[in-house]
Amino acid sequence: MADVNDSSLAPQGSAWHAEGRQFNGDDWYAEELGAARFVDCTFTRVDFGEATTSGATFERCTFHNCSFGSSVHTSSAFVACDVRRSRFFDATFDGCKLVGTVFSDCTMRPLTVRGGQWQSVTIRGTNLSKVDLSGVDLREADLSMSDLSFAVLAKAQLDRATLRETKLEGADLRGASLAGVDLAAALLRHTLLDLAGAVLLAEAHGADVTP
Repeated sequence: MADVNDSSLAPQGSAWHAEGRQFNGDDWYAEELGAARFVDCTFTRVDFGEATTSGATFERCTFHNCSFGSSVHTSSAFVACDVRRSRFFDATFDGCKLVGTVFSDCTMRPLTVRGGQWQSVTIRGTNLSKVDLSGVDLREADLSMSDLSFAVLAKAQLDRATLRETKLEGADLRGASLAGVDLAAALLRHTLLDLAGAVLLAEAHGADVTP
């Protein structure tokens, strides 16, 4: 088991750095990881509960059965990561970059998200009901078969996102950009749309909308 305070993790000044390392069963509960940088690392059953990051980078990392409960991540990046069977109960992502990251069989609510870049993220078949994703950049995200009932997606960027069989009952999509989105493939019921979204939905159902 590696120690997060091991000097071998900090070759770049005071910031923790590791590349190609494997961490198994580590207890990093409530650790202040700051601007740590991890590249091509594998984390298995690592406890990140109540840990904090600020400007940290996890690039092409794999997380298996990890706990991120009540952790707080500010302006941090999880780029092209593979996250499986991990728990994000009450976690916070504030202005984070999750481009190309894939979440599989993860617990992701309750979750606090404040802005950020989540382009091309994959979150299939996940319960995201009532999660506030307003203003988040979700372009080309794959949210297929996920439950976004009563979620807030107001002013989110959803261009070319995949919403196949996505539950959007009561979800707020007002002001969201929806270019290239097939709303007809989603499960809509009492979904809140602005005029542009309503026109897009009508056209998806074959209507010829003219001014």
